[in-house]
Amino acid sequence: GISHVLTLVLQELSLLCKRDVNGVGMLYDLLRSRWLQALLKIYECLQNYLGKRPVPVTLQARVLTREVVELLREAPPSGEVKELRRLLRAPHLKAALLSAHDTVAQKDFEPTLPPLPDNIPENEEAMRIVCLVKNNQPLGATIKRHEITGDITVARVIHGGLADRSGLLYAGDKLVEVNGVPVEGLEPEQVINIL
Repeated sequence: GISHVLTLVLQELSLLCKRDVNGVGMLYDLLRSRWLQALLKIYECLQNYLGKRPVPVTLQARVLTREVVELLREAPPSGEVKELRRLLRAPHLKAALLSAHDTVAQKDFEPTLPPLPDNIPENEEAMRIVCLVKNNQPLGATIKRHEITGDITVARVIHGGLADRSGLLYAGDKLVEVNGVPVEGLEPEQVINIL
C-alpha cells in the first residue's frame, strides 16, 4: 500500500539527504511527519473499507420474493416447488426476515462527522476531529490535566490499543470535546466517564 511506497521513498531520500541535494531535507522531514503518516493510515483504512464494504444484491427482497412465488405458480408441480412456495409465503420469512433485509439494505450506515464551525479565527491552532468507534475494548490512552493550562490532554497512548492503531491520537493532544460534550472545566475522571 501507500505506507510501503512511502517507506521506499524515505529510504531513497535519506541517501539524497546525505549528499545535501537542494530541498531534499525539507521533503524528507515532511514525509516523516506524524500528521502525514496518520493521514496516510486513514486513507489506507478508508480504501480498505471501501474495497470490502458489503453491498446488498437487491434493495427490494420482498418484491423479488413475490415475483418468484408467481413464477413458481406457473412451474410444473413438484414436491420442491410446493415446498419453496410454502417457505416463501411463510409470514416469518416475509414479514420478519425480508422486511428487515430491505430496511437494512436501504439505510446508509456511513459515519457522519459534525460540520466544522464557520467562525474559527485564522490565528487558531489546528484542530482535528477524531472519530473512534469502541466495541467493548478500551481506548488505549490515558488522560491528565495539564499542570499549567488546566487543559485535559492525552497523557499516554498505549502501544497496540485502539488509539494507537488508529494513528489519530498522540500524547499531548488537547481534548476539547468528547462525544459532543465540552470537557473544559471537567475533571479527568468525569471525562473518562464520558468516554
